[in-house]
Formats: sequence, C-alpha cells, structure tokens
Amino acid sequence: MKRVLSGIKPSGDLNIGGYSGALQQYIKMQEEYESFFFIPDLHAITVPQDPKELRHRSKEIAAFYIAAGVNPKKSAVFLQSQVAAHAELGWLMETQVHFGELSRMTQFKDKSEGKDSVSSALFTYPALMAADILLYQATHVPVGEDQKQHVELTRDLATRFNNRFGETFVVPEPIIEETGCRIMSLDDPTKKMSKSNPNKSSYILMLDDAATIRKKFSRAVTDSEMSVRYDPENKPAVSNLLEVYSVFSGEEIPVIEKRYEGQGYGGFKKELAEVVIAKLEPIQKTFHEIIDSEELLTILKDGAERAAAIADETVRKAKTAMGILTF
Repeated sequence: MKRVLSGIKPSGDLNIGGYSGALQQYIKMQEEYESFFFIPDLHAITVPQDPKELRHRSKEIAAFYIAAGVNPKKSAVFLQSQVAAHAELGWLMETQVHFGELSRMTQFKDKSEGKDSVSSALFTYPALMAADILLYQATHVPVGEDQKQHVELTRDLATRFNNRFGETFVVPEPIIEETGCRIMSLDDPTKKMSKSNPNKSSYILMLDDAATIRKKFSRAVTDSEMSVRYDPENKPAVSNLLEVYSVFSGEEIPVIEKRYEGQGYGGFKKELAEVVIAKLEPIQKTFHEIIDSEELLTILKDGAERAAAIADETVRKAKTAMGILTF
C-alpha cells in the first residue's frame, strides 16, 4: 500500500507558501495514499523557541491542516513529540549517519550562518528527519526542492541499514510538485516567501484579511514588459504570481496566460488577489472555529495513537535487527 508522510514545522506564522507547497498536496494525497501528517515540534526546538509560542504554533498548524481539508478520519494528524518512537529511532539513525554527510547539509549551513553558537541538534536533525519518514515505512514523501537533499539522505540511510542489518525499512521516493512547490517573495522573486523578510508586503499570511491581501498583491514587483507570460528565467516575478494564481484557482498556467493576454499587470494582480481571498476565507473561518476547541485536541490524540501503533513496531524491528534486546 502506498503511504505518505509529511509535516509543517511550527516555527512562525504560516504564509501561502505553506498552502501551496504542502496543504493543497495533502488534500489530494489523502485520497490516494495512507496518510500521516504531523507537526514536527521536535524539529522546531533545534533553535530557541518561546514555550508559550511553540504550544500555540503547534495548535495553529494542526488547525490549518483540518481547516484546509485534511480529513482526520482518512489521515493521521499528530504531534511529533507525542509519538516517542520519533526520538528513539532518531538516535538509532544518528548511529548510522556519517559526520561528513551531516556537514554537507545546506540547511544547516544556511541556518547556522552568522550565529555565534548553534545547538548540536541543528546539526544532527537530518537523522531525526530520516527517522520521521522511516518510522511509517513511507513509500512517498512530498518535499520542496530545498528539502530534497534530506530525502536523499533518508534513502541512503534506509539502504545502508538494510544492507547492514537486513531488510527493515522501505526506501522512500520524493514527490516534488512542478507548480507551486516553492512560492517566492513578492518583492524579490529570487528569495523564498518568508515572514523573516522585514518587508511585510513581501508575503501573504494564511490569516491575512482581504484588504491586506489586495494591498500586498498590488505592490508585488513585476517587470517593465507588461506581458502576463510564464518564463521563470526571464520573468521570475510574473511567473511566481502565475504559479500562485494556478495553485489557488486550480487552473493550468496556459489557461491563465491566455485570459490575460495583452491586458497588462493591473487587472491580473487585482483578480489574483480575489482568487487567493476566495480560497483563504473559508479556511480562515474553519481555523478560527477549531483552533481552541476540544475537537482539535481529540484529533491530535487519536492521530498520535494511530501513528504510534505503526511507529512502535518499526522501532522494535530496528532494535531487534541491530541486536538490541527487546521485551
């Protein structure tokens, strides 16, 4: 049976890149795969977090999963920290990963650059990420281009472990969407959309109101050509806006290009804003209804129990294969 695992880290306000690169994929995948969608709160604490904020952000991500359309009856939705097997298999994976492999991880280089000190967990967290995937014998993992390196490491670790100790883990395949997997900043199409950008008009948050969304899209950079055409190399800003339009409308990019042929950017950006607003408003409504509800906590508890049933068995198999006594 095909099985998928993915998660969104609770480390800040979620922008529309999180919807485009993850949530909209989850909704489709739960129809085709046995699905496990988790909140990787253990990954969040590789850098300092305010405890109160972390608890709130974790609930927010879970609420966005449900509000966007993840069905907890079809998909297990849970907190990483509530399934102890993640940390246990993470340690076992640390014994199998090489220092040089971790040193080559570009995410560590990016996140540690310019800092006087970083936690050892920031360096070793790809081993935990591998454990997250391997615990559920996931056949497929949806990732953005910036995370593909981690899935490749997971594949290497699964193969290495299987060769050393016998067949234990499924070797997962990455899934990389061609459209919308990496939404770029509205003020600089060479950079990923991020709340860390000091320019608040550079990103659209999932909870932004309609007026704010319209204002931000009106200020989005384009180019001097005035042609709504998909050409990532020569027209990166407009191409980025076309990807957003495609994701939030469900229409193919050539259809959108044809609609705005010869019309310039003004009308295109106005209607793009309305497309995004139309998609986000019902998500926002459901989000606010469930964020502080007992229903959400029940979903997370049930999801953790379903996940643990599989994860605990995988850890037992891995420990037995390695020669660790189990009772």
